[in-house]
Amino acid sequence: MGKSYIILAAGFEEVEALAPVDILRRGGVEVETVSITSDRMVVGAHGVGIQADLTWDQADIAAADWIILPGGIPGAPNLAGFAPLCEALKIQHLNGKGIAAICASPAVVLNPLGILEGVTATCYPGCEKGTTGTDWHTNERVIAHPGLITANGPSSAFPFALAILEAIAGKAVAEQVAAGTLYI
Repeated sequence: MGKSYIILAAGFEEVEALAPVDILRRGGVEVETVSITSDRMVVGAHGVGIQADLTWDQADIAAADWIILPGGIPGAPNLAGFAPLCEALKIQHLNGKGIAAICASPAVVLNPLGILEGVTATCYPGCEKGTTGTDWHTNERVIAHPGLITANGPSSAFPFALAILEAIAGKAVAEQVAAGTLYI
């Protein structure tokens, strides 16, 4: 298993970032949070401050097996506005490496980059308005394809995290972590 990064921008949805950190670490996955600024402290959409593990310049994003994007407003637009992340996501996609996004991020960040072109995906209902090229199913909590996972919102953070864990470490590990957290 390689390294995974959860990318944080001001206004991120806290549960959508922290549930994957927790679940992946329980599953033995090396995962670090990354601030897109030079400040490791990032404040979420609901005023919760998180000390990221790394800043963007400290992270070796090119070596990531998975790049994971929480949603949130203005978190997702802030991610979309950070050109180095957008370039890294395009390269990640072209190299067939993992990308996971939840809430507004599939529509606001991934769709404009063409990453969801011709793909069935989900996002927070309403965020898909005005987008093209993606077959949106916003009533679905999580839609997983090999190397690409989307989820629709905060209440889907746990199944989103478990889908990422399964993609990285396998079904048995994901089921073990789900059972250990009393999810199943």
